[in-house]
Amino acid sequence: MSRRARVSRGARLLAIDQGTTGTTALLLDDRARVTARGYAELPQHFPRPGWVEHRGEEIWETTLRALRAALRGARAERIAAIGITNQRETALLWERGSLRPAAPAIVWQDRRTAGRCEALRRAGREPLVRKRTGLRLDPYFSATKVEWLLAHDAGLRVRARRGAVAFGTVDSWLVAKLTGGAVHATDPTNASRTLLYDIRRRRWDPELADLFGVPEAMLPEVRPSAGDFGATRGVPGLPDGIPIRGIAGDQQAALFGQGCVRRGGIKNTYGTGCFLMLHTGAVPTTSRSGLLTTAACGPRGEPAYALEGSVFIAGAAVQWLRDSLGIIATAADVEPLARSVPDAGGTVLVPAFAGLGAPWWRPEARGVWSGLTRGTTRGHLARAALESIAFQTCDVVAAMEKDARSRVRALRVDGGAAANDLLMQTQADLLGIPITRPAMLESTALGAALLAGIGAGIWSDRGDVPVSRGGAKVFRPEMSATERRQKLEVWTRSIRSLLGGSAKRR
Repeated sequence: MSRRARVSRGARLLAIDQGTTGTTALLLDDRARVTARGYAELPQHFPRPGWVEHRGEEIWETTLRALRAALRGARAERIAAIGITNQRETALLWERGSLRPAAPAIVWQDRRTAGRCEALRRAGREPLVRKRTGLRLDPYFSATKVEWLLAHDAGLRVRARRGAVAFGTVDSWLVAKLTGGAVHATDPTNASRTLLYDIRRRRWDPELADLFGVPEAMLPEVRPSAGDFGATRGVPGLPDGIPIRGIAGDQQAALFGQGCVRRGGIKNTYGTGCFLMLHTGAVPTTSRSGLLTTAACGPRGEPAYALEGSVFIAGAAVQWLRDSLGIIATAADVEPLARSVPDAGGTVLVPAFAGLGAPWWRPEARGVWSGLTRGTTRGHLARAALESIAFQTCDVVAAMEKDARSRVRALRVDGGAAANDLLMQTQADLLGIPITRPAMLESTALGAALLAGIGAGIWSDRGDVPVSRGGAKVFRPEMSATERRQKLEVWTRSIRSLLGGSAKRR
């Protein structure tokens, strides 16, 4: 009996999607249909303005809670393989011997190392970093977070040099916990977000490790995205021996889940932030328009490349309306409130709450809300918040078209905020292209499960997966070209005003 036939009969795949605000666990059958789901919220900690932290123990505890919920009533012994996808760039350090966190995890949103990045930029180190990693010197990425942790604990640095302390992104932390400490590994898509990985040579770069003061002894082994990451050992609720066969960072997993595995495939994920990714094939494309060059996956999970534009604040703008301004009770309330008015009433929100990401890369920028009058209502504020998400995406799409030297003619979307019909229609109107939203918005978890299925031999490649396209919804542009141009001009003026009269990209 072939391995494919043997593992596919009644087999289940377990996908763990560890995100910034929560952990999702999905069980999928051999036709990639979701059969069970679990979720647990993850608290964030804000010890100082601009600082954002997680606790490694809480990441693991929420993962276990999500697993318990998904596996309730299921036969865990039928799980053929586990796939992991995760918030990227978030840096964790832990003691190898005890698997205890050695410090708080510094989250991708954290800006505490903005000054260090600026100093490195002034010292002329950015060209080297961009050439090797495809990234920019920004506190968004992992290396300066690790550098900061080691600089603020002399004992930690000594133990790191000895190899007693391990560094990893969230995927590595979960692999270490799932395998009982037997495996310390990551995949290229996560490694490519650290500022320490040479994306062309596909290996950790000693010169960059030295630049950021990160001992190579603490770095994880980089294995293929559909590769062997060990097997479960001592995990509550899971039998020992379940293989871990798929890992990808959340955006690369979503790209894979959406079926964008060849040059030209493009998707946008609307979550806490907004992440647009264009598959560029087997050869990396250098951006001249403020985008990132990053690792992605080909049809079999093999190494490939993509251009990426990251918008730091998207769904987080809606959370801000709910949690800080209190003008909505739940995130779902934003759509009916925004629909209560025909437009934003002349108000424009630039939600640079954590600086501006692609294509501007201005970490020092802060948010601004312009055009407020005595007649501005809660409805106008809600509408402007949704429009801000769509406007930022337009800026990234324009940069991508410039780098790729081709027009984007359609866009696939996913993520929790993509469930908002008004946002999707606004996006189609402002881009002037159709937007396709699949029935299953959890493309990130789907991508991790598919990589695990390929790694386990259930499928040979992405095209072999019988994923249903039923239930997809297409949003077609309804706005006139003149109105679209006028709205984009108002947005650009707001950006220019925020950046001190210049909308130049760094």
